[in-house]
Amino acid sequence: MSSTLSKPTTLAELRESGWTSKTVKREIYDNLLAALGAGEELFPGIIGFEDTVIPEIVLALLAGHDMLFLGEKGQAKSRLMRSLIRFLDEQIPYVDMPDTPVHEDPLRPITAACRRFLKETPEDRVPIAWWPREIRYAERLSPGTKFADVIGEIDPAKLAGGVSMAAEDALHFGLIPRMHRGVFAMNELPELDELVQVGLFNILEERDVQIRGYPIRFDLDMLILFSANPATYNRSGKVIPQLKDRIGSVIHTHYPRQRDLGIRIMQQEAGVDLNGEFPVVVPYFMQEIVEQISIAARRSKYIDHDSGVSARFSIANYRTMIASARRRAAMLGERPAVPRISDLGHLYASSLGKLELDLMGSHQMNERQVLDAVLAEAIRDVFQEYVEQHGLHEIAEIFGKGVKIEVGDLLPSRCYAERLRRVPPAWDKAFEVNASEDEAVRAACVEFVLAGLYATDHISRSQRHGAIVYEIQ
Repeated sequence: MSSTLSKPTTLAELRESGWTSKTVKREIYDNLLAALGAGEELFPGIIGFEDTVIPEIVLALLAGHDMLFLGEKGQAKSRLMRSLIRFLDEQIPYVDMPDTPVHEDPLRPITAACRRFLKETPEDRVPIAWWPREIRYAERLSPGTKFADVIGEIDPAKLAGGVSMAAEDALHFGLIPRMHRGVFAMNELPELDELVQVGLFNILEERDVQIRGYPIRFDLDMLILFSANPATYNRSGKVIPQLKDRIGSVIHTHYPRQRDLGIRIMQQEAGVDLNGEFPVVVPYFMQEIVEQISIAARRSKYIDHDSGVSARFSIANYRTMIASARRRAAMLGERPAVPRISDLGHLYASSLGKLELDLMGSHQMNERQVLDAVLAEAIRDVFQEYVEQHGLHEIAEIFGKGVKIEVGDLLPSRCYAERLRRVPPAWDKAFEVNASEDEAVRAACVEFVLAGLYATDHISRSQRHGAIVYEIQ
């Protein structure tokens, strides 16, 4: 039964094959245990949750629980939910009836129409088709979702055709009944209309529904998932207590707990090709700064902690930084393109709108000013890890003698090497951040040191039309 051609195509053939019916949760249980026994990677591409989130998901699946993924934005909640389909069987059979919205289990039909069809049709003439696991998943965003969307409604067209309102055949099935034998996810649960939340009570517990006062015992078979932000989920009145009580497990997600994990996520999800006509070399300290910007934003008193700072913030900034370096390389004919601190001056476009300010903490600061403060903090934190305090005062004294260094995102890398001749060997210690002799990498190191000295209040900075001048305060 490895190919479609060899699979049973009628109910009679299916019975002869020895196929047995399983619930969705039993499928997941069996396949998950097999994956654990084989030592497989359970959630490929998910980084930083190996010892925290993933064990809790495994326990919930083995317990047969519906789940709520609770975490701030950009914590891979939707990705985790979507990835659960890998534990479904590769394909399952269903009764291939015309005009039916449900993929019926050939041995356990739930609708009156299918039961009639199976009763009236010889088994060797009951057609069987196969449903692949990739499309046995559906999700819905809560805002704007109505009862009819996810549960169902009386179909006026069927009533006009003469079907009785009291008959099951008069119903239009919503998304949840249509995902019978699959996985259904509801994002942003606290934003779901209370009427729909009430409609989910029986689906989660008794697996039946009631539409317009007409009770339907469907015996729905599915895994139901939810996602929510803690700030709204825990707020009184947002989620009905009876609905909370029916959710089997709550899975708490989190942001990367180490910066290197955040960098790995950023690189993986950005999907940037660093090769091509203008290859890009990204110094590790620049990657650290981009991720540190997100870390600094998450702890900033100016930013709403309840909203969070998504991993998409780092990803968008990383792409913008590389795009700026590539533009410079194309305009100046430099290879490789190497991102610099001055490239971060373009992060406003990819950052503004992704930060929600704390109106009490930010006072009169606008989003651009908050981003400047966060960026300076990130540069300072990374710089202090790379460069010891010894020697910084000596470098600052050089600026006190009238030395000025001008940099910019469109300044050729060779100009940095020329300007280094004006300063003594005290700079050599600063270049321990990167041992490369490449002019473009050295230029990035120069800007890193200058920005670090500015962030630690050793020198001052002025900026005009994209050019940045560093000098003594």
